[in-house]
Amino acid sequence: MGLRESIRVAFEALIANRLRSVLTMLGVILGVGAVIAAVSMTEGARTATLAQFERFGTNVLTVRPGQWRRGPVRGGAGSVQTLTESDAKAILKECPTCVAVAPELSGRAQVKAGSENTNTNIVGVTESFPRVRGFDLAEGHMFTDREVRSRSKVAVMGPAVVENLFGGPASVVGERIKIAGVTFRVIGQLKSKGDMGWFNPDDQILVPLSTARYRLGLGPRGPGVPRDAVSRIAVQFSDMQVADRAKREVETVLRERHHIMPGTEDDFTVMSAADFIQGAQEANRILTLLFGSVAAVSLLVGGIGIMNIMLVSVTERTREIGLRKALGATPRDILLQFLIEAVTLSLAGGGIGILVGVGLAYALRVLGLNTQVSLLWVVVSFSFAGFVGIFFGLLPSRKASKLDPIEALRYE
Repeated sequence: MGLRESIRVAFEALIANRLRSVLTMLGVILGVGAVIAAVSMTEGARTATLAQFERFGTNVLTVRPGQWRRGPVRGGAGSVQTLTESDAKAILKECPTCVAVAPELSGRAQVKAGSENTNTNIVGVTESFPRVRGFDLAEGHMFTDREVRSRSKVAVMGPAVVENLFGGPASVVGERIKIAGVTFRVIGQLKSKGDMGWFNPDDQILVPLSTARYRLGLGPRGPGVPRDAVSRIAVQFSDMQVADRAKREVETVLRERHHIMPGTEDDFTVMSAADFIQGAQEANRILTLLFGSVAAVSLLVGGIGIMNIMLVSVTERTREIGLRKALGATPRDILLQFLIEAVTLSLAGGGIGILVGVGLAYALRVLGLNTQVSLLWVVVSFSFAGFVGIFFGLLPSRKASKLDPIEALRYE
């Protein structure tokens, strides 16, 4: 028997037992489909996360107040108010790689426009905030340095706040709103960046930093808290090539200004977009491996099903095997015939599984989930399905090839 003849005989045997062949392929179909669907979800989540960080700029450091520690007890990040506007100015002046800084003072307050009101995030910033944080204005303009210094009662609104207060997208420049009972004039509206899940940049109102502190009373209070304390400082550096250098420069300046001795922990935390991205990628990598492992188990179970059915098939076709050997078929011909049947079952299941996985990924996208089909994992899962067919089909094939033709012909 040649290879073509072996393939023809194998296909005839599979077609003759259609229902059993389909049921045998189910394990492989589900395994491959699960791999592709699961990985498409994690890939989609990774891509969406990267896009979110890129919207805020990857060349930005975020400096937050540090921790307090008393003996073995440690407070959380931000439990010590150590950052000030003076620190922001020093960073801009003394860090060669830093091109702009944006100190921020944030808090929540009730906002009212006409008969509507909402509770939202109020952020006191300087005129450099849009440049550093990557915000664009949909209308109007950002407040100026003069308005910051004069504690002007002007505001720039996020689109989510506009929708909550005005019932939908609207032109709000010139409108009057009340923040914590203080009347502000709206001078601009931010372009939408989209909800990030853990933070919605559209649901905030920007006001001058001095206004937030002295007119709205935002910011930390209490003994030992600097008068010009801020919630955080955003630092923009020139490009990603100097990210590590910029982080070291900021840490050096702040340690000197805060009189932190060598070997003592920082009272601040410097985080870069690269740190967030790396953490997100690591989380997605773990999820991909987890989902892939679960799906691989399904493939192995499918492979065991193929082996069991092939062993049953060898038993059922013992007389056929004996007859073929009596007519001149070699052990290699018999082994090849049954191995082709096992691999065909596995690859056919893999092919259908790919269609199922891709279809499920697109269905989830229609339902609103971010999915992205990975060609690499399509190839890997299909190849693994072929390997499963060879591995689990080898034992039944070898058993069939080693049957004694006389004993096989006598088998009832």
